[in-house]
Amino acid sequence: MTTRQYARLVSEWIGSVGLDPRLFGTRSLRRTKATLIYRRTGNLRAVQLLLGHTKIESTVRYLGIEVDDALVIAEQVDV
Repeated sequence: MTTRQYARLVSEWIGSVGLDPRLFGTRSLRRTKATLIYRRTGNLRAVQLLLGHTKIESTVRYLGIEVDDALVIAEQVDV
């Protein structure tokens, strides 16, 4: 399945549950899942790995959190 086919399926599913497919898509679902994992675990490194980001700065920007906060959290997580 291509990414375009997947996006089309997601769009159809979102429309079928009564939501506006223009407001919800694969990117917003991906961001929501990453944000929920981060909020529940505080594990920034896990979110980074799940998103496939090579730089922690990309993950921080993606989640919309402050870099300083992310660094404090990252230092608290045992590796």
